[in-house]
Amino acid sequence: MIEMKVFGLALDEESQVPVLILKDMEEKAVLPIWIGAMEAMAISLALNDVVLPRPMTHDLLLNTIAKLNGHVVAIHVTELAEGTYYADIELEVEGGIRRVDSRPSDAIALALRAKAPILVAEPVLEQVANEAKNESVVEFSSDDSDKWTELLEKFELDDTKYKM
Repeated sequence: MIEMKVFGLALDEESQVPVLILKDMEEKAVLPIWIGAMEAMAISLALNDVVLPRPMTHDLLLNTIAKLNGHVVAIHVTELAEGTYYADIELEVEGGIRRVDSRPSDAIALALRAKAPILVAEPVLEQVANEAKNESVVEFSSDDSDKWTELLEKFELDDTKYKM
């Protein structure tokens, strides 16, 4: 497993889908993961240390784990199959270590809140590198991270249909 960090969020210019960019600690390997808009918002909130008055789903999960005297040890991006990434959340709870299946975007949103390591299996990185050699690589402009920051700055709790 290779430890990685969230480098940022970008927007795929062609599909307009958010892309989570992970880089290894030496910034030699890059792993782009296309994610949903809500997951991108959850990750962006954590990256920007935005605290909302009521817990969002990932906050709720982290609070539940803590109330059960557990903690998030790490998250593992374990596989890439047919264009879909797979991940596990590694928890330490009474009775030992448990792994919970998760989408990588949710696992990473949780890891950021828990300050837990993000680990990626080496075969996943090798597979992505091999596929990138055979396909055109999507280029992301430096403005993409600014779009998420701008979106967060415009976010007003009063604008939501339901109060948090």
